[in-house]
Amino acid sequence: QYVTAMIGLFGNASDRLCQKLDKAASDGEDVEMESLFSRLTLDVIGKAVFNYDFDSLSYDNGIVEAVYVTLREAEMRSTSPIPTWEIPIWKDISPRQRKVNEALALINNILDELIATCKRMVDEEDLQFHEEYMNEKDPSILHFLLASGDDVSSKQLRDDLMTMLIAGHETSAAVLTWTFYLLSKYPNVMSKLQAEADAVLGDGLPTIDDVKKLKYTTRVINESLRLYPQPPVLIRRSLEDDMLGEYPIGKGEDIFISIWNLHRCPKHWDDADVFNPERWPLDGPNPNETNQKFSYLPFGGGPRKCVGDMFATFETVVATAMLVKRFDFQMAPGAPPVEMTTGATIHTTKGLNMTVTRRIKPPVIPNLEMKIVSDSEGSTSSTASGEGQQVEVSTSQV
Repeated sequence: QYVTAMIGLFGNASDRLCQKLDKAASDGEDVEMESLFSRLTLDVIGKAVFNYDFDSLSYDNGIVEAVYVTLREAEMRSTSPIPTWEIPIWKDISPRQRKVNEALALINNILDELIATCKRMVDEEDLQFHEEYMNEKDPSILHFLLASGDDVSSKQLRDDLMTMLIAGHETSAAVLTWTFYLLSKYPNVMSKLQAEADAVLGDGLPTIDDVKKLKYTTRVINESLRLYPQPPVLIRRSLEDDMLGEYPIGKGEDIFISIWNLHRCPKHWDDADVFNPERWPLDGPNPNETNQKFSYLPFGGGPRKCVGDMFATFETVVATAMLVKRFDFQMAPGAPPVEMTTGATIHTTKGLNMTVTRRIKPPVIPNLEMKIVSDSEGSTSSTASGEGQQVEVSTSQV
């Protein structure tokens, strides 16, 4: 029920991006799609998680910058050999750490205010909470959690929401970035994708029924996630001494699982490095559900599988279908080579610079049935009928 309500949110946010791209197409300007995808998914996650409108596709504000400062800091800390941010004197005099602390304070204050506002709304509701409860005016996760009455501290709730905010938008943005990079390299896939979008989507925003019919689009996203998994590495910590095959694992040790290598392993995949959405059957089981004996783990697997897998899949399917229905995408002339850098996700080193043009669909030619008759004087006339119209053309005998 929640994801169904979110389809409208995905459509509205994607439509705002379409409007921005339409202006760029009119002005003949190339666009950097990676940053636009980040803004798109940030707007989505803000509304979906705590009913906050970043509106980052329209303008820059302090909270957007704070989110990215925090995200890059998290990536840096995950790979830094020395925890400089814990050194008492350094963390107070370092310009970088001061900027990070200011960003964290801003985000925490906003989340605290949103939690307090939502608590007042829940207190004013006359409701009987149940598993299918959802507030129509505010279907956010925050509202649901507060309405459930779980005994959780505001700080824990705030920290959980920040995790969803930071991780929930960056991963989806990365999926869209690499999907459109791949589509620029495989025009035959783009053509099939556009044909499906033309057939399924009308002039309005997509519905849940439309999304279920976007089967080829879903397979494109699945294949993009196979080649560019987000995140590329999963980390699990051993709670007790154990054995992994022949390898002893000590209690408290961290296990790094390379999803990148797993998804490109020739033992599990034919033509493992080739972008081939057709490897997923259109009407077969969804690979996210079958997980193929854990050879495909775009959202992890087992008890720790990502809870947002359906949300992220529908979000990227809606955005992809709406964009390719209205525009053609090509790598911008003179754009720097697209290279990878990794952190929490795989992102580009210098952005995804593309030329975006409005699609021009060929005119529809009616299927005409021709009837040729001859009169007594040797003249002929051809009557063409189709689409409820008739046109008669006469010729003289030569």
